[in-house]
Amino acid sequence: MSDRLWTLALPAALPLGLTLLNLATWPRGRTRGGTKAGKVSVLIPARNEAHNIERAVQAALACQDNVHEVVVYDDQSTDGTGDRVLALAATDPRVRLVRGAPLPDGWIGKPHACHQLALAATGDVFFFIDADTALEPEGIARVLSLLEPGRGAKADAVTAVPRQDVETFAERLIVPLLILTYTSWFPLVLVSLSRDPRFLAANGQVLAVRRTAYQAIGGFESVRQELVDDMAFCRRLKVSGHRLVFADGFRIARCRMYTGPQQVWEGFSKNLYEGIGATPFALAIVVALYSACFILPYLALAIGLAQNHASLLGAGALGVACNVVLRTLLAARFAQPVSGLLLHPISILGLLAIAFNSMRWSLQNRLNWRGRTYASRRERLAS
Repeated sequence: MSDRLWTLALPAALPLGLTLLNLATWPRGRTRGGTKAGKVSVLIPARNEAHNIERAVQAALACQDNVHEVVVYDDQSTDGTGDRVLALAATDPRVRLVRGAPLPDGWIGKPHACHQLALAATGDVFFFIDADTALEPEGIARVLSLLEPGRGAKADAVTAVPRQDVETFAERLIVPLLILTYTSWFPLVLVSLSRDPRFLAANGQVLAVRRTAYQAIGGFESVRQELVDDMAFCRRLKVSGHRLVFADGFRIARCRMYTGPQQVWEGFSKNLYEGIGATPFALAIVVALYSACFILPYLALAIGLAQNHASLLGAGALGVACNVVLRTLLAARFAQPVSGLLLHPISILGLLAIAFNSMRWSLQNRLNWRGRTYASRRERLAS
């Protein structure tokens, strides 16, 4: 019986092994390339982003590759976001502002903003970034090189995970798990190599798509009721036969998603439940998986120490070691805080608490974000 206890360490080895594979194969793009992609329209949806918008626009204008235009959609901001964009437009004719109208029935805010931006754009490549995302000088070049990788069929769209900047304790605790979630569960290279839409990962903080592909799938209007619009949009791309590349965006852009515990709680609660399928069964699978891989080893180690149980102690120590190596690799590769190594099980418990809150919000039809409240996905699609 005691020998079987060593199997407790096996689940922790799975995400470590897949992360090692992904770190070796995750595309990053080249600093040169994509010269045939055409004119680039950088498109930024913004709602009350006065504290971020200047940085986002100026970083886009400073990119090494030629930026045809930077278009900002001011989604009824009340903090002067539009005025700051107009001030930037006065200094660079490539900057344009689109004033937002009231959100129509049947739409989620961000898909509607992106839809309006695409209608206003004149480029060949629609390069969507969030208002809290700042492109690196070589960021556009790296993405364009992935649109035309030079081997096999060219890509129709690229989505990437930027470097995640964190400052407060809540950010340091939860936000680094975003990268862990991407790298831990399947080989990311399958996003581009496989036509199966189940092999999918996306991040709307950076999403570049050819105009032709965008129009072919009906653009963001086709996902107008999706809170997790990036996944829904990229799934439509793959289902329709277009090639999608999911990239390591550490050298493409940087983003500070949230600025404190309330935003962390509300931001992830908004889309976590829908992102995993919006069913209690899917949530149960996620809870079981994360618990087995990231919490059980620490429990086994603690009980083994308390009871002086050699097999349990050894299995727990091996599982914990896998977790520590995993977090060390991610911290070193993506400049994540070292505190993640020590607080890893607490981070996982925090994420699971957010997941249950996300389900609660969804079941109560009160998904809140940016001053708007949305019903559950089932209710939205049924209306």
